[in-house]
Amino acid sequence: MLTPERYRTAFRHLVFVTLSILFVALSGPAHAQVERMEVIPFQSTTPTDAEFLEGRPGKPVTIAGELRLPSTRTERFPVVVLLHGSGGISSYVTDWEQDLLAMGVATFTIDSFTGRGIVSVNNDQSKLGRLVQVEDAYRALEILQKHPRIAPESVMLMGFSRGGHAALYASLKRFREMHGPASGQEFAAYVAFYPSCNIGYLRDDDISAKPVRIFHGSADDYVPVAPCREYVGRLQATGKDIKLTEYPGAYHVFDGKAFAMPLKLAQAQTTRNCKLQEALHGEILNAATNKPFTYQDSCVELGPTIAYNPEASAKARAAVKEIMTANGAKPN
Repeated sequence: MLTPERYRTAFRHLVFVTLSILFVALSGPAHAQVERMEVIPFQSTTPTDAEFLEGRPGKPVTIAGELRLPSTRTERFPVVVLLHGSGGISSYVTDWEQDLLAMGVATFTIDSFTGRGIVSVNNDQSKLGRLVQVEDAYRALEILQKHPRIAPESVMLMGFSRGGHAALYASLKRFREMHGPASGQEFAAYVAFYPSCNIGYLRDDDISAKPVRIFHGSADDYVPVAPCREYVGRLQATGKDIKLTEYPGAYHVFDGKAFAMPLKLAQAQTTRNCKLQEALHGEILNAATNKPFTYQDSCVELGPTIAYNPEASAKARAAVKEIMTANGAKPN
């Protein structure tokens, strides 16, 4: 059995071997629009939520992302940084890669788990802090804005579930001030699919002036939409450029074509009945008990459902295409 240290060593070896292949000939129609793929390792850190919220650095780590560039053109491309959910890079993420490439947009899919010796956190969310992927996203932004094939003003962020939470809250000015690129640059847009909005962060109403878009399902029993309604309504009342699009009857991962048959994740943890609040010194409290939150709290339950919804998926993809077009996408 691989220890975490040996796992990381093997992963880094694989990354650097893969880096030697700069041009990849991908077969099959689904990959016809890919001109080039690069695996790019980069430095990030693994802060606890308390460390992140106090602006303290976490333990250094090397992770990697896969950059895919559309074919047919030679100029710089807009790019979307993709943040996966609790199960790691799944088929619905790679489906989005192909859709975005067809829109003329490059993709950079971050693997936030492998370099940290993690496969999944579905059944144990305590394995990794909720805000680690925000850190990963900021570090990716620094790299991509220097890439010769990327339009530096058109780097967007898009995440799903746990990654959607990170994509949403990466828009907070406070987080960017503490952890963002030294250049002060930010993402051109923040797109969050079915994120959890049940954590009240300090100064969470002070967000970017860039567009923030949330796509959610009304039937989601993994991370219910109601807290997002409240959060978006509160920010819209102050004139922020944030919008929630809600799809009636849609469950979690409504854009995942592989889940045409609904799937109940019997052992997966959900905080759907928890209301959490950041207190002083980066502590996250359970609002019901006013004590530090843990995944042993009674509000944590098991057994949420994920299910594909073709109508909601199609509408969300059309909406995302509009966002991409506004940021320089030129469909192939």
